[in-house]
Amino acid sequence: MKRFVAALRFLTILPIPGTWGSGGAELAGSVPFFPLVGLVAGGLAALLAWGLARMAVPPLIASAVIIVALLSISGALHMDGLSDTADGFLSSRSKERILEIMKDSHVGAMGVVAVVCVMLLKFAALASLPPAKVWRVVLLMPLAGRCMMVLQMVLLPYARPGGLGTVFYRSTHRMAAAWAVAVLAGAGWLALGGKGLIAAATCVAVTLLFCRYCWRKIGGATGDTFGAACELVELVPALVLACW
Repeated sequence: MKRFVAALRFLTILPIPGTWGSGGAELAGSVPFFPLVGLVAGGLAALLAWGLARMAVPPLIASAVIIVALLSISGALHMDGLSDTADGFLSSRSKERILEIMKDSHVGAMGVVAVVCVMLLKFAALASLPPAKVWRVVLLMPLAGRCMMVLQMVLLPYARPGGLGTVFYRSTHRMAAAWAVAVLAGAGWLALGGKGLIAAATCVAVTLLFCRYCWRKIGGATGDTFGAACELVELVPALVLACW
């Protein structure tokens, strides 16, 4: 339970009283619980989407509210990672310089462009779906992002020695990655049937491609690439179902 609480503390801004689950050991062992945190975040967002549909809120407004809610649940932590990753990866610099740029707290033009593009795609995809079915897709979005963060930890070594993300590499997570993929596939099937399974498979494919890109750029992963993977993959279920 402490490890689950540690995952909640790290991945969300949900108010958790006390210091339970805030130790380094609990955080290091929290990776297998990332999918469960994704389910919690997805459940809250899906409940909101269901309520907006019941109140017949216009799709454009409902989509905007849902996206703001998804950002708020994580405190925009993962979007910050996407911004830093875009600034570094799209700078056409050496590995060492890319890592320096990613560590810089200032936001560059590429980071802004990446955030705007992802937000626009999420908005357009959700607004294109039938309002009564949006909650099913929204349930999968945060789950997909958190599950694929676990997969990235298994596929790539940590690229920044001494960085904050090293805590998650204290133990191997192969079983956790298998568990994450299974949870995503199961949730996709229960929520959307065959379309959900295809969305889950697409999430895995996008993660593999992104991991290959990370390997070519910096030879591994960082905390920022975890956030970038989460945001990019979070987009996939909505985009797949909208294009269907």
